[in-house]
Amino acid sequence: MENKNILVIGGNSGIGEKIVKRLSDKGANIYASNRNGFSSLPSGMHIQEVDVTADEFTLNLPDELHGLVYCPGSINLKPFDRIKLETYVEDMNINFYGAVKVLQQALPVMRKTGDASVVGFSTVAVNTGLPFHASVASAKGALEGLFRSLAAEYAPKVRFNIIAPSLTDTPMAKGLLGSDRKKEASAERHPLKAVGEADQMAAMAQLLLSDEGSWISGQTMHIDGGMSNLKP
Repeated sequence: MENKNILVIGGNSGIGEKIVKRLSDKGANIYASNRNGFSSLPSGMHIQEVDVTADEFTLNLPDELHGLVYCPGSINLKPFDRIKLETYVEDMNINFYGAVKVLQQALPVMRKTGDASVVGFSTVAVNTGLPFHASVASAKGALEGLFRSLAAEYAPKVRFNIIAPSLTDTPMAKGLLGSDRKKEASAERHPLKAVGEADQMAAMAQLLLSDEGSWISGQTMHIDGGMSNLKP
């Protein structure tokens, strides 16, 4: 990753923060954007405050861009008959339309750079039907479809891959994993009897952005403790 320019959208906490630290440690030049600012990220980064749900925004991009990670997400878990249309719109704005707006600005630079990689985040609930996930699964499903289409359209200049975690121990999931009892209950629902960790997702993102991942494109990587494919 030495001297590669990587744009990380939503890199101030959780998985995004771990990605930034991993890539920075490997010598990448980080261009980090987030709507709430940054606190404890490595020094020397190029930082910009951007709200991807805004109608218009302009990203400050380098002349060459080797990688892009889109981290924004949401967890709106409710019974279908209690989900208002506004919730679907909110989830689509964060998870899908925000990504579209970022990609429309970044891809001309990435295509010119060549040998570039884009990583997005979905959820195990797209592949595995889970109750109360209708809104977020719909938005992340749209993102997966977008990435597969773009992987074909932009090959071989730009690769596109998705990481689809199960419930991961991050600030976003605090309401679902906020106690030892909740963590234990979640761990028991997974074949590997453990809750996901942010650094595990960051490790996969690092691989997909690296030269070692240069023959991977159009894939959804299920980093989910075995939930999507195993039935012990």
